[in-house]
Amino acid sequence: MEKKKMQPKNLRLAVGGVMVAAAIILSMIKVYELPYGGSITLCSMLPVMLIGYMYGIRFGMLCGLVDGVIQAIMGTATQAFAGQKWWGVLLILLLDYIVAFSVLGLGGLFSKKIKNPRLSFASGIVVAGLARLAAHFVSGVILFGQWAEWYFTQDGFPKFGGTILANFSGWKLSAIYSAIYNLSYMLPEIIISAVVGVILISVLNNVIEKYK
Repeated sequence: MEKKKMQPKNLRLAVGGVMVAAAIILSMIKVYELPYGGSITLCSMLPVMLIGYMYGIRFGMLCGLVDGVIQAIMGTATQAFAGQKWWGVLLILLLDYIVAFSVLGLGGLFSKKIKNPRLSFASGIVVAGLARLAAHFVSGVILFGQWAEWYFTQDGFPKFGGTILANFSGWKLSAIYSAIYNLSYMLPEIIISAVVGVILISVLNNVIEKYK
């Protein structure tokens, strides 16, 4: 008896489920972890970005949303919401989880606009990574800006911390703090994802095209 091929919709759901699971597992493998939240992982953003590249940004963002919800549930065990009022918890949930992970689906933004698959995916990775950075940046300004002055006076912080404190205050200081803090882990994460993503597309593009 001839075996029936899996329907495209079912295949897409299966691949999406596997990729979300891979993203969760990779997020647990931390290359470097900051003491107050945020970490450089083993390409944990890449699976959702790849889904966006394979099946379009709408499905990619849906998978990113699922990833974000699971990450938020896991975050409760790591005290990600500790010390926050109810509105702070909601903002963290919205910005640092739902938005920050959903936008990873933008990895497929250029899949039909740029013919070169490596350039197409690399461009999508950068845009998706910067979109996630923007979500964390806004969260940092609103919810964690109060720590800016303390942060720039810590032992081991470069001398320019004193210059920043002498020239900036209020929301501007909060914005600089949030930008520096979030760039410190998101920039390496984006670069690593882009490099590995280009290698992955170069090696597996024919296989990926088959399962689109």
